[in-house]
Amino acid sequence: MSLLHSLHGSDYLPMLIPRQERMFIDEVMELVELSPLRDALVGLPGVSGLSTEQRKRLTIAVELVANPSIIFMDEPTSGLDARAAAIVMRAIRNTVDTGRTVVCTIHQPSIDIFESFDELFLMKRGGEEIYVGPLGRHSCELIRYFEATEDVRKIKDGYNPSTWMLEVTSATQEQMTGINFSQVYKNSELYRRNKNLIKELSTPPEGSSDLSFPTQYSQTFLTQSFACLWKQSLSYWRNPPYTAVKYFYTTVIALLFGTMFWGIGKKRHNQQDLFNAMGSMYSSVLFMGVQNSASVQPVVAVERTVFYRERAAHMYSPLPYALGQAIELPYIFVQSLIYGVLVYAMIGFEWTAVKFFWYLFFMYFTLAYFTFYGMMSVGLTPNYNVASVASTAFYALWNLFSGFITPRTRIPIWWRWYYWLSPIAWTLNGLVTSQFGDVTEKFDNGVRVSDFVESYFGYHHDFLWVVAVVVVSFALLFAFLFGLSIKLFNFQKR
Repeated sequence: MSLLHSLHGSDYLPMLIPRQERMFIDEVMELVELSPLRDALVGLPGVSGLSTEQRKRLTIAVELVANPSIIFMDEPTSGLDARAAAIVMRAIRNTVDTGRTVVCTIHQPSIDIFESFDELFLMKRGGEEIYVGPLGRHSCELIRYFEATEDVRKIKDGYNPSTWMLEVTSATQEQMTGINFSQVYKNSELYRRNKNLIKELSTPPEGSSDLSFPTQYSQTFLTQSFACLWKQSLSYWRNPPYTAVKYFYTTVIALLFGTMFWGIGKKRHNQQDLFNAMGSMYSSVLFMGVQNSASVQPVVAVERTVFYRERAAHMYSPLPYALGQAIELPYIFVQSLIYGVLVYAMIGFEWTAVKFFWYLFFMYFTLAYFTFYGMMSVGLTPNYNVASVASTAFYALWNLFSGFITPRTRIPIWWRWYYWLSPIAWTLNGLVTSQFGDVTEKFDNGVRVSDFVESYFGYHHDFLWVVAVVVVSFALLFAFLFGLSIKLFNFQKR
C-alpha cells in the first residue's frame, strides 16, 4: 500500500469521508513531513519502500489521523542514526506544538533529543520515582534540582545532562554517597506540588459523568470488514509477483499434466485407464494445493505483524481482518479457470456442462481450503518457519489417506476414520465421481465403469452433493480456525 492509503485506511474510503477530514489528513502529513512521499509504497522493512525513520513517522501519522489528545511512544528514536533521530524528534515536536500531549520512553538520548522534551519522569530500578518535573531551558531545572542535593558532583560544561543525570543517580553512586534519591524526591517541594496537582486534576467537575463508550471500536463491524477487505485488495493488487508467480506455476503445471496425461479421459478399455485418469486428478490436487498453501504463508506472516499493531490500537477486531482474507477467492477462481480449461481439454474428459462445472467446482474449493489451511497454520504458530514444518506433516497424512494410494475399501478398519478427515480424500471422491460415477460404458472385461467406481473406491454418484458440501465445509473450517487463531493467540514478543 502507498503511504497515503495507509492513512486513509483504503483507496475508496476517502470518498466516504467529508472534505474537511480529508484536509485534516493532509495536514497530518505536513506535520510529520511526509507530504513529498504521499504516493510512495510502504514496502517491507529492510527490503523495500520507506526507510526506518520514515516508517516511524508514518506510525506517528497513523495515530494522529484519529486526532487523539495524548500519544504514547516507546523509544521512537531507537535504531536510528543522529540525522534520522533528529527528523523523528522534529515530527514529535511539531505534534506537541499542536496542543497534544506526547509521552515517550527513551534511554540515554543525545543532548539535542533530550532537550526537545518539556518534562521528565525519571525512575530508578524498581519503579521508584527520582524526578518528575520540568527540564527547563538547556535542562536548567533538572540540573538545579540534583545539584542542590549534597554530595552530588556538578555537571561539566558541555556535558550531556541525561548522561550526567543517570551517572549521579545510579545504584553505585547511591551506595557511595549514601543518598536515596527516591526519598530525596519524596521530601522535596516538587513532590508536594505534584501531589497537589494530581489531587486537583483527579477531582471531576460537579455534574460530570464517568467516561464511557458504547462500543469497543469506533467503527461498526460492517465498516471494519469493508475497510479490511479493501485494504487486502490493494495489498494484493500491488503485490504482482505473488499473483504472477502463482498463475505462471498454474499454467506450467497444467501444460505438464495435460501433455503427460494426454487423452486418457476418453480411454475406458480397462481399470488401468481409470487409475491413470484418477492419477491425473490426484497429482493436480496435491501439486496445486500444496503450492497454494506454501505460497500464502509468508504473505500472511508479514501482514500479521501489521495486524498486531493495528489491533492493539483498536482499529478493528480480528474477525473483520479474517474476513478480509476472502480477497483470495477471486484470484483462486481465475487460477482454477486457467488450470481447469487447459487440463480438462488436454486430458479429454467428457465435455458436458455439468461435468465441467463439477470439475471446476472441486478444483476451486480444493485450492481455497489449501489456501486457508496455509493461513491457519501461520495463525496457530509463532512464525513462518514453524508453520511450514507443521503444515508439511499434515500434507503427508492427507496424501497417505487420500484414497488413491490405498482405496478406502482396503484401508484397515482401525485407520479408516482418518480417511474421512482427509480433505484430499473428499476432493478425489468428488472429482472421480463427477466424471466417472454415472458412466454406463463397460470395460473390456464387461464390468461397468460406474459399478467399478462404487465397488473398488466406495464412491457413490448419488452422494455427490454431500461430497460437495463437505469440501466447501473444509474451506469454511480452515478460514474460521484462522480467524479464531489470530483472535486467541498473540506471538508478538514485546
